[in-house]
Amino acid sequence: MNIKNKGQCQQTALITGAASGIGYQLACIFAVNNYNLVLVDRMEQKLLEIADNFQKEFSIFVKTIVKDLSIPTSPEEIFTELQQEAIKIDVLVNNAGFGIYGLFNETNLTTELEMIQVNLVCLTNLTKLFLKDMVKQGNGKVLNVSSAAAFQPGPFMAVYFATKAYILSFSQALASELEGSGVTVTVLCPGPTESAFHEKTGAAGTKQVKGNKMMGAAEVAKIGYSALMEGKTVIIPGLKNKILAEIVRFTPRNLVTKIVKNMQEIK
Repeated sequence: MNIKNKGQCQQTALITGAASGIGYQLACIFAVNNYNLVLVDRMEQKLLEIADNFQKEFSIFVKTIVKDLSIPTSPEEIFTELQQEAIKIDVLVNNAGFGIYGLFNETNLTTELEMIQVNLVCLTNLTKLFLKDMVKQGNGKVLNVSSAAAFQPGPFMAVYFATKAYILSFSQALASELEGSGVTVTVLCPGPTESAFHEKTGAAGTKQVKGNKMMGAAEVAKIGYSALMEGKTVIIPGLKNKILAEIVRFTPRNLVTKIVKNMQEIK
């Protein structure tokens, strides 16, 4: 489903998980800054509403792609569709992701394998597909959305924390490889953020979330966008989250895991 107009000569940003939360807020910022958009999500009606609103308010080109990114063929299908329509991607935002709360021996394996596919495999695949052209052209930006969870193990959300650690490591390595190429990679590592994420994962009642003030998705997106434009590699929104990320580097791993386990328990 496409919405086309005169703005097609501008730069284009592709955003996964664009229908809500940080992804939606990032899409708003890119739209305000006159980027054309390719918005990817499973929620078709929501995507169409967003595209229609952006079209009316900002007069930009918007293409919506309805995909379930847990399906392994999705990244290649997205890339092929854009190639066929000669839509060049200047900024890739790998934002889509989800989590699940509970003891690993009790959680659903199918859901966790889908999480690995979305959070980790799809992100890697899309980056591989679009990065080659960016490097060839000597220009481009990639924003990978990780989490403050990336800096330590996460009992009760073991697979989710591990996928976010992968995104952090992967992004830092790519940023180093690409120095001097004209292409930058930025990884955004927000702490708990106001969104439907915690309810969906089942973690809304944990000590870390319940009753604590969280940063809004719009503020996180703004910080992430600024870091991306400045070519920073790692950005951790919020002073508390930055301090915690530094502290765990100098704290015994077993103690860090115990602390996180305590914070992850249901109140």
